[in-house]
Amino acid sequence: MARTADPRTALLDEALRLGFDVTGIAGPDAIAHLGRDRLFRHWLDEGRHGAMAWMEETAERRADPRVLWPGVRSIVMVGANYGPHSAHEDLLRQADRGVVAAYARMRDYHDVMKGRLKMLAQWAARRLGGEVKVFVDTAPVLEKPLAQAAGLGWQGKHSNLVSREHGSWLFLGALFTSAELETDMPEADHCGTCRRCLDVCPTDVFPAPYQLDARRCLAYLSIEYGGVIPLEFRAAMGNRIYGCDDCLAVCPWNKWAEASHDAKLSERADLAAPPLAELVRLDDAAFRARFATTPVKRIGRDRFLRNVLIAIGNGCDGALLPEVVARLDDDSALVRGMAVWALGRLADGARVATEAARHAGEDDPGVRAEWAALISPSSSPAP
Repeated sequence: MARTADPRTALLDEALRLGFDVTGIAGPDAIAHLGRDRLFRHWLDEGRHGAMAWMEETAERRADPRVLWPGVRSIVMVGANYGPHSAHEDLLRQADRGVVAAYARMRDYHDVMKGRLKMLAQWAARRLGGEVKVFVDTAPVLEKPLAQAAGLGWQGKHSNLVSREHGSWLFLGALFTSAELETDMPEADHCGTCRRCLDVCPTDVFPAPYQLDARRCLAYLSIEYGGVIPLEFRAAMGNRIYGCDDCLAVCPWNKWAEASHDAKLSERADLAAPPLAELVRLDDAAFRARFATTPVKRIGRDRFLRNVLIAIGNGCDGALLPEVVARLDDDSALVRGMAVWALGRLADGARVATEAARHAGEDDPGVRAEWAALISPSSSPAP
């Protein structure tokens, strides 16, 4: 008669069967044991979370899973490989196209990961008894230190999780259970003297290894930040229109040939480097239709076009000038303001003067500041 696997092994096997690439178990006190709770609070105290106010509002729950759910006794951490099929450097060289971060070129991972975690939770409830809860990114959970404690990888110098098997390309999810399970050993740090991720950043986002200031991060600015992107970061954005993979892509632990072939996490060919000429014409309905099942949809059309116009201003020639001019009359002040900036990068002085005169009645103070900075370079646009 075949021996029945112990509950812990059976749970981990079931997670792999459901499509997760790596899995491990941590205790609810793992964040404190790794000292990550202190680092997290220091990060907040320094204001490095930028406009992400929810980080501070949920700090206690993030720093200690038992505050989030007092009944938790074990935390099952899972990871799914989303390694891209396109070389990041090649995409950045295509100035007439926009670069979307690898994780967003596919079906929204929140939906995929949560669906699988719910099936794992149902299995755990039947086999292990007790209560279970599942979390994927949007909940106040510090997934990365928990994943390190569960042995999935370690938090690298870029602050993201690094796996010896999957590099920097892992989606993470957590299953909290009231069952007592044997925990895994934390993964050791294998970054060594390497600093590729630190040196490649175009905006000097790392004050020191293992520390990140979100206020300077292009991923944060292009996704989480809803306002006018500060002038000092616009040129550095290049053609990045959603997120930034620079620090992830250079990690020597990445194994490109082993990128995920999971059908539900497959990269859409039309999202790796879509033509800017198409994207700048999107109205709200077209934007929602094009990005309906992807993470991109969450930032909305106006914020997305803000990014697209910056990309156009950074690398396109006059061929897209008519599209930029059309956006000067957009309903969104955010879009109009970035169209003004792009106009200044593509048009000659005569055309700038013509358009400035035509839009002399602009009523939004932020857009007026962009016009003033364009006409009088000594002026500064809105921060």
